[in-house]
Parts: sequence; structure tokens; C-alpha cells
Amino acid sequence: MKPAPLLVTLGDAVGIGPEIVLRAFRQGRAADCVVVGEPAVLQRAARLIDPLGVPLAVVDEPGALEQVPPGALPVLRPQGLPAGLAELPWGQVDARCGAAAAACIQAAVALVRAGQAGGIVTAPIHKEALAAAGVSFPGHTEMLQALAADPGGALPPVRMMLANEELRVVLVTIHVSLRRAIELVTREAVLQTLRIVQAAVPAWAGGAPRIAVAGLNPHAGEGGLFGDEEQAIIAPAIAQARAEGIAAAGPFAPDTVFMRARRRAGYAEPFDVVVAMTHDHGLIPVKYLGVEHGVNVTLGLPFVRTSPDHGTAFDIAGRGVADASSLVAAIEAAQGMARGSPAPSPQPSPAQRERG
Repeated sequence: MKPAPLLVTLGDAVGIGPEIVLRAFRQGRAADCVVVGEPAVLQRAARLIDPLGVPLAVVDEPGALEQVPPGALPVLRPQGLPAGLAELPWGQVDARCGAAAAACIQAAVALVRAGQAGGIVTAPIHKEALAAAGVSFPGHTEMLQALAADPGGALPPVRMMLANEELRVVLVTIHVSLRRAIELVTREAVLQTLRIVQAAVPAWAGGAPRIAVAGLNPHAGEGGLFGDEEQAIIAPAIAQARAEGIAAAGPFAPDTVFMRARRRAGYAEPFDVVVAMTHDHGLIPVKYLGVEHGVNVTLGLPFVRTSPDHGTAFDIAGRGVADASSLVAAIEAAQGMARGSPAPSPQPSPAQRERG
């Protein structure tokens, strides 16, 4: 039986999302995908990369792929899109783009929850545009978490993981101020993160994941000299996780722990994934290694969701020079996850090969 198609949401209409979606399609890397967005926006972006444009086929449902002519990109236009999106200037924050991005995400979640799609890949949105549209969520992760909840039900616990071929990092806190993030680093939050990693990561860790937990303070607190969060919060959470059979270790100094989980040829690294306490603690190391092939995966959702690890790139939007590599990696990861074999890092490391 043919797997259900993936849905690719268009992202911000005046960012690089439309262009990289088209580039991924032209490279033949978006097979069995349906774009959720405004066809006119894609047509404008198509002229950036091909004077003859890219043929589009508007569909009413993801299952209509069989009716799409060869070589055409299937596009599903959700209800509620503002008018005139394709006439807006490139690279400028606009509430209409925020409203359109939210409508595409909402439509995609409804379709995947109805069993009409195998997962969602989201092109970048702009948080200012989202806020200008009156959308109360600070980003994709929080919006998807809310949309995944049953009416009147509790929000599913989710975590952000950023992964590339060398490093995987899961965050305890995400889009909040640093001051607020420190308040949110609780024993239960750390333990819940470790449980989510344990449940979600084994398929691409070659077995139960070996988790390195980063500290919050310099030198992981240096025995309490630089803060006691490691002793009072993080270490007890790790101890509880280990009692539950989770292979977690730490807390380690956050300025060096990532080197112990970096996948490199010829090295048998001791850890498969790092859990970091705050957004920048965890994402700077991953992005420093290169955003070109990074994938953002939302762990804990009842459906597959991935995205590129970069933003809307307003500074280059409309110039026809955007690189689709990270989106391609996100699509390939989602395809593997939808098949039940998640693989944000497509090549096994030497240590994985040693473990068989």
C-alpha cells in the first residue's frame, strides 16, 4: 500500500520558503509531497529560479496525487488565506503573511490528524509576522503542540530536537527569555525531556539512546560555586531517569559536552544525543556545524513533523539564491519517520556500526 503523502507548508510568503520548496521539487527530492499554500505565491517564486515557471496542479485533498500531471507540483490551497499575498514586497514583516502561515499550519495538522497525510514538513515562518496577525504562539513548536491536543484535553509534552549528520540536541526550554528559561528548568521538566528522548530517539540511535545532559551554569556549577541548579534539579532528574532504565549521564559542562556526542569518522563517540537546558545553549553548536543539512524535529507529537533549521532569510528573499539543502534534509527525515525508520542523520556513525 502506497504511503500517505507528506504535507509541506509554505511558510512566510515573502521569505525564502516558497523558493526552497520549489527548488526541492525541481531537484526531485519532494516526491509524494503536497504543498499547502497559495499557488500565486509559488508562481511568483518560480519565476526566480526558472523563467518558464514550474507547473502547478491545484488539488482538493492530499489523496489526489494520482490526478496530478507528471512534472507538476501538487498544491492544496487552504481556506482563510488573505488576498494579495503574491503582490507583497519580499522580505518585509506583514501580518497577512503571518495569518497565511498560520492557516497553512492549521490545515496541514487537520489533514494529518484525519489520516490523509503521513506527516508535515514546515517551511520557515516569521515570528513577528505571526504576532502581528494576532497569533498567540511564539513559534511552530508551540502552535503544533496546541493543534495536536484533543478539544479540552491536555497539551502533549513536546520537545525540539535539532539534528544534522554530526550532532543531535534536544532542548528542555525553547522560545522564552533567558530569565524565564532558567525558571522553567525544573526537575520534572528535565525528567520529562529525558523520557521523551527515550521514547522517540531509539529508531535512529541504533538502540536505546545514550543521552548526555548538559548543565545550566558554567562548568556545570563547579560543585555549587557557580549555581546549584545542577545539584538541586538536574542531577536528581538524571538519577530518576536512570532508575527508569534511561541511559542518561551528567550533568556535564555545557561548553564541552557537545564534543562527546559529535559524530565523526574514526571516532566512537560515547553519546547519541545531548539534552540542553536552553535554546541558545543547545542550538549554537548544531548551527555552527552548518545549517545547510540541519533538521528540526518536534518530538512528542502524535504525528511526524520536521522543518529546516534556518529562518525566513528576509535579507535574501526574492533574489533567487536560497539554498534548499536543509529543507531537502527535513523532507527526507520526515519520509523516513513516516515509514517508521526515522533518520535525521542518514549515515550511521562508527559507534553505531560497532553496535550493529
